Amino acid sequence: MEAKLKKELGTAMLKSTGHSGGGCISEGQSYDTDTGRVFVKINHKSGAKQMFDGEMASLEAILKTDTIKVPKSVKVIELDTGGCVFVMEHLDMRGLNKYSKHLGEQLADLHLHNKRLMETFEKEQQTVGKGAGQSDVAVVGKFGFSVPTCCGYLPQRNEWQDDWVTFFSQQRLQHQLNMVENSHGDREARELWAKLQLKIPQFFTDVEIVPALLHGDLWGGNVSECTDGPVIFDPASFYGHSEFELGIAGMFGGFNRSFYSAYHEKIPKAPGFAERNQLYQLYHYLNHWNHFGGGYRGSSIGIMKNLLK
Repeated sequence: MEAKLKKELGTAMLKSTGHSGGGCISEGQSYDTDTGRVFVKINHKSGAKQMFDGEMASLEAILKTDTIKVPKSVKVIELDTGGCVFVMEHLDMRGLNKYSKHLGEQLADLHLHNKRLMETFEKEQQTVGKGAGQSDVAVVGKFGFSVPTCCGYLPQRNEWQDDWVTFFSQQRLQHQLNMVENSHGDREARELWAKLQLKIPQFFTDVEIVPALLHGDLWGGNVSECTDGPVIFDPASFYGHSEFELGIAGMFGGFNRSFYSAYHEKIPKAPGFAERNQLYQLYHYLNHWNHFGGGYRGSSIGIMKNLLK
């Protein structure tokens, strides 16, 4: 692998720093090169290239908004032995501590970025002789993403859709429940979903949803801080409802009060927030059921029952 990395990165020096990391999906290793230190994620699964291509596209999309720090991407490289590596900027990170409030503010700015672009574009359209603005980020009017992204190692469908409720019901929940059906044939899940899918539009009555660029998998393990502020990484991005982000944020330890206060100061909670938050958590519990097995069945079934009350 190291010979391949040297060749692809065009570096004479490639020296392991002893810094390693990784979660339950990929492993990671830092190297010093001719042009500085890089972090290399390694995955040997057959779908690794699609996963890393999606992650790279996600990081680049977030970076372009200039709202919140992410590692800069370098290259996705296929290995001769199978699998793939993703090379990115190495950042000296530590656990989120003093920058929780900043994370809330900057995440809200990320979520508002596309809406602000839309507003700027509309103003410019009304001003005779004005161009389409200076931003290199295009205004996005639909829900989805340019490539598939993976939440964990399972690909998410990101086909562009005009309507958020349709996108979320079909490309998120239905997609996960199809996988549950194929793997487990769970009759109770099937019956509950048949009722719940009819009720979903009710949770979105009178809510205005503008496509927001999301991290997509923002739990405590995908957030850190550097000396100058918070960092987010391991994204599974797409344009969706900003509230979707806060589903997994409240699971597995979650974030502290200063994060939520700062976030909601910029994006206040809309009526029905609590029920929609459960709906968004359902997606992640189903995704965990499909990744890790029946330990997440109870939470998935429980939320469906609760939402049907």
